[in-house]
Amino acid sequence: MAYSTSSSSSIASDFKAHLIKEFQVKSHEVAIAELNSLSSSRAVYQKNGNIFFCTTNQKATASEQRHLDVTKRKLEMLNIS
Repeated sequence: MAYSTSSSSSIASDFKAHLIKEFQVKSHEVAIAELNSLSSSRAVYQKNGNIFFCTTNQKATASEQRHLDVTKRKLEMLNIS
């Protein structure tokens, strides 16, 4: 019985991690869509650590795209295992 309990808790934690990654993917996709809707001359603020820095729309979009790619790769790794 102890094996099934640890197995079910492992499945639950894997499912939770999967949901968190899916939420992060959606969050990055929304951020990219919002950045794309702004004019290119508009200044945006990007959070690095606990501080917000003024940057260009293009740099913020590229950064979000990198974060999205990394999160998607992590999600794929969860799906494989």
